[in-house]
Amino acid sequence: MATTAASWASPPTRPPLIETLVSGVDRYNPSNVGILEDYLYHQIRSQEYDCLANLAILKLYQFNPDLYNPDVVINILIKALTSSPFPDFSLCISLLDDRPTPPPANPDEPDPLPQLLPVLSRLHALLQQCRFPQFWALYRSDAVEALRDNYTVECVGFEDAVRDVAIRAVKAAFTSIGSARLGSYLDLSGDELNAYVEKLGWTIDASTGVVSIPPNPDNQIESTVVQENIQLPQLTKVIAHAAQTSLPVVSAVN
Repeated sequence: MATTAASWASPPTRPPLIETLVSGVDRYNPSNVGILEDYLYHQIRSQEYDCLANLAILKLYQFNPDLYNPDVVINILIKALTSSPFPDFSLCISLLDDRPTPPPANPDEPDPLPQLLPVLSRLHALLQQCRFPQFWALYRSDAVEALRDNYTVECVGFEDAVRDVAIRAVKAAFTSIGSARLGSYLDLSGDELNAYVEKLGWTIDASTGVVSIPPNPDNQIESTVVQENIQLPQLTKVIAHAAQTSLPVVSAVN
């Protein structure tokens, strides 16, 4: 997942061919949509992520409604979901607004996007609000069964990517956290939670169940002293300017 603006704009895993397509006018060439869609499915299988390439697909669908593939759109939204707290999901949604809906190629297979889009939007909102236990409760519920069984099951590392979102939030807000609370954020418990904590390089107190989080710039409270350095000539200029622009004093009338 991108951590800087540079890696977001140009991920190191992006192939040269995709770089050429995304960086030039060819990104608007509808004949290239198949190449970009294949690259999306490569991301699904390899845990890579390229937001700009995926946005290029949505833009092509916007300009060419006949190219629209609902499965591709859903997979793009799933990949963007785990980019929280970055705005990738909202960027993708903005390209779906007012999109002409072509008739389904097969009337017996209705477009799944209208049914799944509210679910994906709700999952995204829960991640943005750092309501991780509620996210997992909804994700495991029957209401999301179609999304799990048909889409996220194919997205390699999806649940771990969601856990990465939770870990970023925990690292920024805590120096220590109870293991039960952390487990509810990660949807892990017991040996699985212990192994995950160990992989992060964090420590857990077996007697108290408290997980210690190493110091980082976000979870350390440090006072900042701001010292002003104003020279006398600067003050004289201010006073002189105030004297020149001030209104004359009017004497009170008896």
